[in-house]
Amino acid sequence: MSESCDLLVIGGGSGGIATARRAASYGAKVVLVERGRLGGTCVNVGCVPKKVMWHAAEFATHAAHAHNYGFNAVPQDHDWSKLVANRETYIKRLNGIYDRNLDKSGVEYVAGEAHFVDTRTVEVDGRQISATHVLIATGGKPRWPEIPGAALGTDSDGFFTWTQRPERVAIVGSGYIACELAGVLNALGSQVTLLLRKDHVLAGFDAMLGETLIERMRAAGIDIHMKRQVAELTEGDDGIIARFEDGSTIGGFDELIWAIGRVPNTEALGVEHTGLELHSDGTVPVDEWQDTPVEGIHALGDVTGAIELTPVAIAAGRRLADRLFGGMPDRRLDYHNIPTVVFTHPPIGTVGLSEAEAREAYGDDAVKIYTSHYVALYHGVLDEKTPSDMKLVCVGEDEKIVGAHVIGDGADEMTQGFAVAVKMGATKRDFDDTVAIHPTSAEEFVTMT
Repeated sequence: MSESCDLLVIGGGSGGIATARRAASYGAKVVLVERGRLGGTCVNVGCVPKKVMWHAAEFATHAAHAHNYGFNAVPQDHDWSKLVANRETYIKRLNGIYDRNLDKSGVEYVAGEAHFVDTRTVEVDGRQISATHVLIATGGKPRWPEIPGAALGTDSDGFFTWTQRPERVAIVGSGYIACELAGVLNALGSQVTLLLRKDHVLAGFDAMLGETLIERMRAAGIDIHMKRQVAELTEGDDGIIARFEDGSTIGGFDELIWAIGRVPNTEALGVEHTGLELHSDGTVPVDEWQDTPVEGIHALGDVTGAIELTPVAIAAGRRLADRLFGGMPDRRLDYHNIPTVVFTHPPIGTVGLSEAEAREAYGDDAVKIYTSHYVALYHGVLDEKTPSDMKLVCVGEDEKIVGAHVIGDGADEMTQGFAVAVKMGATKRDFDDTVAIHPTSAEEFVTMT
């Protein structure tokens, strides 16, 4: 005979934990099942450790610039293993905080892997748990290619297991993970080669961002090869060799990272016992309410193939709990105008529509573009002055801002505030009427002409 609860959450990542705790705050009996470390991808092998590595890379960059600011002796030696040890200590502390917070919230945490045995019941290590509502929040994992020798490489998860910095690294991919890791490794001293299947990076972002990033990466010393489809990996005397579909090769790498996308964690759930049919790519189908076609089963986060961002999963989960247990029947997440940052070097911030998306949605005549190409004050005294770029995408006679994009120093922090303005429907006149904060990079958003 199975135990019962009001909400059973499968997955202890950010979205699952946020949903569980919010539901418990309304008095729901909640059980959360997680097979790995609490916190999911973001805390353990994603946002958090990535940002720690990005900060280390920023220190290296600023150290290289320090002589321009009058510092005659800046230490350049870097202890990668110490950085990793400190990073892992921090992550373990976060794992513990998540565990304690679940306990404080009254959520029962079950360590193990959940398998559906029927529509509303899962089994975990021989224990059966049934629920009125079941939430699938199992996240995703790195995609691997099906080619000979692929196992000679690693993925972003593997990157976080390195205890020493490799001298020569190839990264295969063009998305944000590939670009972020390329920037971190390059800044910390590795020779980085980026292998692109096509001729661009960051597809789906405004074209200005990807084009500018390629320029900045090449200027920083990253070797970028375009239109290169890897067909095989082999091991040579001096390291890993990649053979391309056209027969050419490139090699001598100590490590190769596959950063070619992510796939949902659904293969071990046993969803066939629920009547739920997954999409062909393994993602869970949901509507705007996070409901699947099977009553009582819900899903959110990366496992649904929606916008794969931690704050999105958290926001969707809390709203789902509000609706199911908090007496708010109309509560759901609005997926429009969600801001994001790419922690490249330099960082990228973006919210709303790209220029291409705006032109497709509203027509060329309705769209007006404002841009700014400038050198931030920080670079004013440097030997090499790296410019920044911004773009506002406006539509209609009132020039409503439907997109704001920036690549350059401070993009990661300034985007949040401007995202509020875009979400509220600000116009170019609203930006023009806002007094600039000088001297900052952010002021460029309100001084464009």
